[in-house]
Amino acid sequence: MDTSDARGARERLVVVGGDAAGMSAASQARRLRSPGELEIVAFERGHFTSYSACGIPYWVSGDVTDRDRLIARTPEEHRARDIDVRLRTEVTELDLDKGRVRARELDSGAESWTSYDKLVIATGARPVRPELPGIHAPGVHGVQTLDDGQAMLDTLAATRGRRAVVIGAGYIGVEMAEAMIKRGYEVTVVNRGEEPMATLDPDMGRLVRRAMEGMGITMVNGAEVTELLTGDDGRVRAVATEQAEYPADVVVLGIGVRPETTLARAAGLPLGEHGGLLTDRSMRVRGYENIWAGGDCVEVLDLVSGQQRHIPLGTHANKHGQIIGAGAAGGYATFPGVVGTAVSKVCDLEIARTGLREKDAHRVGLRFETVTIESTSRAGYYPHSSPMTVKMLGELRTGRLLGVQIVGREGAAKRVDIAAVALTAGMTVDQMTALDLGYAPPFSPVWDPVLVAARKAATKIMPTL
Repeated sequence: MDTSDARGARERLVVVGGDAAGMSAASQARRLRSPGELEIVAFERGHFTSYSACGIPYWVSGDVTDRDRLIARTPEEHRARDIDVRLRTEVTELDLDKGRVRARELDSGAESWTSYDKLVIATGARPVRPELPGIHAPGVHGVQTLDDGQAMLDTLAATRGRRAVVIGAGYIGVEMAEAMIKRGYEVTVVNRGEEPMATLDPDMGRLVRRAMEGMGITMVNGAEVTELLTGDDGRVRAVATEQAEYPADVVVLGIGVRPETTLARAAGLPLGEHGGLLTDRSMRVRGYENIWAGGDCVEVLDLVSGQQRHIPLGTHANKHGQIIGAGAAGGYATFPGVVGTAVSKVCDLEIARTGLREKDAHRVGLRFETVTIESTSRAGYYPHSSPMTVKMLGELRTGRLLGVQIVGREGAAKRVDIAAVALTAGMTVDQMTALDLGYAPPFSPVWDPVLVAARKAATKIMPTL
């Protein structure tokens, strides 16, 4: 069936993907254009809209007790604002020549075409799931969607054993390791990298590994998974590497994600080096006046390196959606780029980074110096002061700040926001030392740890200026 003529004289905006970027775009377009002017149809293959995928590990751990607390806006709330949300409906083809999309209802199998005047692609990212023996066995879980989180909780409720293996030690890997520890599991993390958290330099990742081991997590670094072994019942029973086998009653995949651009690739839309859609500053797909893309399926400009990167974060996705919605409604807004800020935690250890790592700076040909300092979250004499380590990269000759990494306890992670602002403003490490930051003993030493690192970096770089 072709629903192309059901709209009358109104323009139709079709949104593919019903989470952060897609529904932010739909909501912003609705704010700016009335239902009489613009019809909005949003396709979502899952059961939910506008939810926080970042919160899934905390739902699994029990810190968030109600799944619905992760949902910012339900399908019914969107429909009440005249946004036609079609759940459990997967778009299977983009016909750019005729301006239409083919969709399949997952429960009934029925297919139909829907025409559009304007199209938003917000298909997100897909978890990396290597084609290993046993990878699809019961008991093996990714955690990308609320449906994934529910499936994992169902498995945990039905599983008697208490051994969990997490494959991968990025953000999802360490957060899920914490979740399983909190649920009383024996946790092994199998990581192909030198240290956990490859978004940090190895010397900072080493601090994370030591803290994880101190929490009772078994870390296996430099190990490549070769197979997931199954029992007579077909369920996963162990994770195998070339060196050893690690018993498992449940396996969590935390290997990372890639842009979900299968539809875009088939339609011939432009993709970047990392597989994400390429857009201009207004989030229009390059070369297409009436197609926008945002969220985890796009690549964005790194303001520090000047190159395109794939950084799948909800903060970016929501901003993209606002900009796309304005453009689709006939307005104008731009997304300037990112500096790569991210924070995470494993139990009481806080982890933060922004800007470039050493290998990032080397890759783009920058000459730089690094400094690492040890400081505290509060004045040293104030109760409950905790240690933190700050690493800073500064460019030789210019003194420009290039990146900051922080590992510490309470009060450590959000200090990275100071560096994120400095990076966005293009500040030098010397300029940072004069920042007028808030100070009182319960919140900071008289010299904030980030400024201590900036002073040390400025002193190291000054002879080259």
